[in-house]
Amino acid sequence: MSTGETTSPTPEPQQVADAPKRNWVDLYAPAPLRPYCRLGRLDRPIGTWLLLWPCLWSVALANHWQGRAWPDIWLLVLFAIGAVAMRGSGCTYNDLVDREFDAKVARTRSRPIPSGQVSVFAAKAFLVFQALVGLLVLLQFNMFAVWLGIASLAIVAVYPFMKRITYWPQIVLGLAFNWGALLGWAAVAGELHAAAMVMYVAGISWTLGYDTIYAHQDKEDDLLIGLKSTALKLGAQTRGWLIGFFAVALAGLGLSGVLAGAGTVFLVGIACAAVHAVWQIATLDINNPERCLTLFRANRDFGLIVFAAIVADGYLLNT
Repeated sequence: MSTGETTSPTPEPQQVADAPKRNWVDLYAPAPLRPYCRLGRLDRPIGTWLLLWPCLWSVALANHWQGRAWPDIWLLVLFAIGAVAMRGSGCTYNDLVDREFDAKVARTRSRPIPSGQVSVFAAKAFLVFQALVGLLVLLQFNMFAVWLGIASLAIVAVYPFMKRITYWPQIVLGLAFNWGALLGWAAVAGELHAAAMVMYVAGISWTLGYDTIYAHQDKEDDLLIGLKSTALKLGAQTRGWLIGFFAVALAGLGLSGVLAGAGTVFLVGIACAAVHAVWQIATLDINNPERCLTLFRANRDFGLIVFAAIVADGYLLNT
């Protein structure tokens, strides 16, 4: 547990504390690039998956709605590249804003900026590079989608400051991380549809669930340094709230599919996702940081189940 005191920067590159052991960055990335790969979270891809899934859900469901058997592969590839770039730029921005706090927290003091692996100037340059990659991807879409994507930047900009002023920063994170539910549909159809809007709300509730689990890792350090989170707000009532968060997410996903014309196979997939959510809630131990991290990462599979349900249903109904 952190004492709340800042430690001296680590002079040599090292693995970030919450990165998977023997990840590809530590094993294979060229040594000079490793700190930047870590800053962009390439050693911890779970956040990219959580950002990407609402995009892929929406692209697949919009194609389903238009009567196509398969989602547009090119759009899926573009969103994958964009998710890597925008998740990396968002994390770099967040680390720049939070560098003094990160130096005081056991789990985050090994990150590239507080540990001294990357200077503030170099981190800002890397942020610009990643943002330009994201912009290049965005410009491949129609103009409605381009402007919709640009509109999300205001939410991204304010998120790092929310944990200083509210116990519900996860709501703002959800607004940012699930923007792809709107953008994916817009990229396919050039407009929005009620199904995309309902999916967006469902995704926000999903984020409230998985990021509350994640926040329980840091609650002791957050108390020491004065940061806020749903983990601190909900405390011992977390399990009951998670039931509500995941129930809203699953109901919203189910409704979005129905609004887009999805059928029985899709609903069976949502039922499978519900089983996954029940497993998460039932096996959660909010006082075990390792368990919290494991369950947080397991939401990659939750997203995969939903995506597979949309694709399978679209194929069966439209062929």
